Amino acid sequence: MTVELLQGAVRAYAWGSRTTIPELLGRPVPSPHPEAELWFGAHPGDPARVLRSDGTETTLLEVVDADPDGQLGARCSGRWGGRLPFLLKILAAEEPLSMQAHPSAEQAAEGYAREEAAGIPRDAANRNYPDPTAKPELVCALTEFHALAGFRDPHRTVRLLRAIETPGLARYAELLAGQPGPDGLRALFTTWITLPQSALDELLPEVLEACVRHVQDRGEFAAECRTVLELGEVHPRDAGVLAALLLNRLTLRAGEAIYLPAGNLHLYLHGTAVEILANSDNILRCGLTPKHVDVPELLRVVDFRCGDMPVLTGEPDGGAAVYRTETPEFELSRIDWDSDDRRELELDGSGPEILLCTAGELLLYDDEGTKVELRRGESVWRPASDPAVRVRAVGEHTAQLFRATVGTCLQEL
Repeated sequence: MTVELLQGAVRAYAWGSRTTIPELLGRPVPSPHPEAELWFGAHPGDPARVLRSDGTETTLLEVVDADPDGQLGARCSGRWGGRLPFLLKILAAEEPLSMQAHPSAEQAAEGYAREEAAGIPRDAANRNYPDPTAKPELVCALTEFHALAGFRDPHRTVRLLRAIETPGLARYAELLAGQPGPDGLRALFTTWITLPQSALDELLPEVLEACVRHVQDRGEFAAECRTVLELGEVHPRDAGVLAALLLNRLTLRAGEAIYLPAGNLHLYLHGTAVEILANSDNILRCGLTPKHVDVPELLRVVDFRCGDMPVLTGEPDGGAAVYRTETPEFELSRIDWDSDDRRELELDGSGPEILLCTAGELLLYDDEGTKVELRRGESVWRPASDPAVRVRAVGEHTAQLFRATVGTCLQEL
């Protein structure tokens, strides 16, 4: 067994928490600065460190680059050019992130080629496509997790707009009521995010005042209005505040997840989660950020199909809950043990994987007597060439393990 401990890379962003990641890693709380993400992967920007049993360290990126076929398996290595196709994260959102969408594989390849031909530096602030790959993602709540994701059913959105109706908002409600489908959503969304600043400065205060009244009256859309008010307080002149009125408002419980395919417009609001995504940096931002917003490119990427956002709870499979999606880049599964549960599960060697302990203590071991203990906040890398191992909880507490692998659809090819 060549299981190797990983040390995740901490990413400090202003929207992060000063307590979540330090507590997970057993460090002093609070941290000096907000810590937003903990990366477990081989992303070139911040790869996880591999802690060898002989006391030496290297990065997972260097490990994969040195032997891509052995580490990833020939099929995975060939499909993604010797790159680990997924990135596993802990996400600790104390404040809202930017509103954004990600391109499909075709859009990413075309956009990357276009910007390369134009000579835009890959690290330029106005670069939309620093790489030619798609960026689907899945987020699974560890705590109560709040998000906006996907366009709400337009009929329900019309009810919301009429419930907070103001003189300036009335015509937009009727615009959507006259065309309650993806085309109407595209028209309204496009109108709002291209409004002149003078028009925004007139409309937004009206909308925010109406949201205050709706919350005070405990109206049907109080949760949606509270979110708009929170966003408006931080970004009082941003069209993204209006766009938030069009999206599904979700509250995920621990263990619930949402999958965000290409084109899904979304915004993470607050909470702690495990996130897995394709190993890409391609982001098209809508607003609620000081970073670059390319409206024409955003409109090319956003998917205006609408309806309730599916919430995944994981399909039972061999003692695990598996969050199945259509993407070949990744698959996430979750294994939970109660305090008196001593089940022993076998993890096969079907592909490269990262195992992350998010609660309790675990023991990994093989037939040769090799053992690795894994505590809360710790993770390991298992190359594709590794044989099957067994895992069980130890101690008297509940335990939880997340397993990140390539997608089943690739494994079964």
